[in-house]
Amino acid sequence: MTDPLPRASTVRLMTGLGLGLALALSMALAACGSDAERAPAPEPSSTGTGGQNSIIRDDLADSEPLPPPPLAPLDGRIGFPEGGAELSESATADLDTLLQSPQMEAGGPIVLRAHSDASGPGDANERASQARGEAVRDYLVENGIDEDRITIIAFGEQNPIAPNAKPDGTPNEQGRAANRRVEVHVALPGASEEAAPEETEQPEPTVAENLSRASAD
Repeated sequence: MTDPLPRASTVRLMTGLGLGLALALSMALAACGSDAERAPAPEPSSTGTGGQNSIIRDDLADSEPLPPPPLAPLDGRIGFPEGGAELSESATADLDTLLQSPQMEAGGPIVLRAHSDASGPGDANERASQARGEAVRDYLVENGIDEDRITIIAFGEQNPIAPNAKPDGTPNEQGRAANRRVEVHVALPGASEEAAPEETEQPEPTVAENLSRASAD
């Protein structure tokens, strides 16, 4: 039977073994750390909440555009505030706007309802309104509108839109200027000329207006 190792030798042997194990463990940990550093980072998922997704739905992008609203008849008013039958710059500008409208281009019938104030005899007022309607018609024809589309109705003083006289019987010049006008109605193709809307019903003339007309006659 051999003698056991001296105590000092045993201590040195255990210490050496401990250092060796510690060194091996340290090297293994270092190797793991370097492998983790060399591994590429995972790419972010495209389906994550942080991504920017399109808000345009494919079915809406491919849908047909909405149709334009249906065309409706057009009404306009051409004024003759200064009297007579000559078209002013403002009147021709209004007519140019009507000429550029899709209703005018569509080719439907046109009704010109011509009016006068109450400053003269009834037959003279009718002639004045007729002349204003013809002035509007001629301008439209000169700018490419077929004359067969146009109908003139001369109302004279029958349908005022403002009082021709003040309550004391004196002339209402502002009201008379508004009454000197031509109402333009552009109907849609296929509509008859008689289908144009009637003039808005006006209240019966006042006593002052009747007196004014009687004195004018």
